[in-house]
Amino acid sequence: MRNPDFLLESKTAKSLHEHCKNLPVIDYHCHLSPKEIYEDKEFDNIGEMWLRYDHYKWRLMRICGIPEEKITGNAPWQEKFRAYASALQYAAGNPLYHWSHMELSEYFGIDKTLSENTADEIWNEANRHIAEEHLSPVKLLVRSGVEIVCTTDEPTDPLEWHIKLREKGLPFRVLPTFRTDKILLMKAEGYPAYIKKLSEISGVEISDLDTLKQAIERRLLFFIENNCRFTDLGIQYFPDRIYEDGKSDEIFKTLLSGGFISDEDYLGVLGNLIVFLGGLYKKYNLVMQWHFAVARNVNTKLYSELGADSGLDCVADPIKGRDLIGILDAINNRSGMPDMILYSLNSSNSAQIASIAGAFPNTRLGAAWWFCDHKRGIVEQLQVVSEYGSLGSFPGMVTDSRSFLSYVRHDYFRRILCSYVASLTEKNEYDINLAYRLVEKICYYNIKQLI
Repeated sequence: MRNPDFLLESKTAKSLHEHCKNLPVIDYHCHLSPKEIYEDKEFDNIGEMWLRYDHYKWRLMRICGIPEEKITGNAPWQEKFRAYASALQYAAGNPLYHWSHMELSEYFGIDKTLSENTADEIWNEANRHIAEEHLSPVKLLVRSGVEIVCTTDEPTDPLEWHIKLREKGLPFRVLPTFRTDKILLMKAEGYPAYIKKLSEISGVEISDLDTLKQAIERRLLFFIENNCRFTDLGIQYFPDRIYEDGKSDEIFKTLLSGGFISDEDYLGVLGNLIVFLGGLYKKYNLVMQWHFAVARNVNTKLYSELGADSGLDCVADPIKGRDLIGILDAINNRSGMPDMILYSLNSSNSAQIASIAGAFPNTRLGAAWWFCDHKRGIVEQLQVVSEYGSLGSFPGMVTDSRSFLSYVRHDYFRRILCSYVASLTEKNEYDINLAYRLVEKICYYNIKQLI
């Protein structure tokens, strides 16, 4: 690495980083493809590796005025790589500038600055390295020190690739995550057809709310049989009410028949189902992750052309604290709290969320998520967790990525964490003798105990 002390602001920070930098990586929330891990095809070029799925990079390119043809279109990969280099060269302060250069150094041994002038040279050098090292998904995960990968999987997924991966005997584990977005997006177009698919794969004829819940539990048990430990929810709606079962059942039947329901009634049924899911996860000792304050697919024109996960989401308004309190309190009263990790894309009320989490057992604020996982966002998240809770209980970093090169983000986080903790010790606000164990816990051991 061109600057091995990158982001390490003191001798103490360097010492802490040296202590934790080689700890294994547990990536408990990502969007890697288990099929691609299993097939383990060698990559062809760095343009495809970097730009095939990475909507972080796509957004930067759009912001810089690059035509869509060179972002998600049919332009050759080298043209796309050149276009990305032209966008990155002036992206001072953007984490992509940091991550991209860390990736070049870590995976290709390239410590040059990427720009329009160096793009072709780096393209050739990186591609030569790919060919010589036969870089593939498995090789990259091993090189990154990955111990466990938790993919994001829809309840109707047959998990065939997870089953094949388990039989393959890799030096790391790939575990499915039970993500219920499609079940809860009940006003989405084609929802009755989705429920029919869920019926077929679960073996439960879904005709009302009770049979829906039976089908969900049956699919969850299948996921657990295949080593699922984490669940997830990331829809753009947050319930402000919780309807009782009878009223929820009537509304759900209307949805199944293709009828219209109001937004208010939707939120009431949504609240009912989220409380049910919390109880289910408590019953089976699973971790409940909840991502909120996100607006999805806001550019409807481009969404109609490209579909979801194309860099068209953004930060939404903060959720209301009283709504979060209502849901957590209902889960706690009815079943007790599962281990729960809360992520907000809008950091403006992170302190409020952290204070609410502290009122319930097993509930904590998660990593600075997505648009917040830059240097300032990570530091602010660490400060909030420190001030409103226990930094020693923080579950650490996730990649939240579709890129096999994104594991430098764990080192990025570890460097920022070590500088933050070091600053506390140097101001006599924390004991240096405890600091080494603290960074170990955050980087690895806290999340390890939840697997």
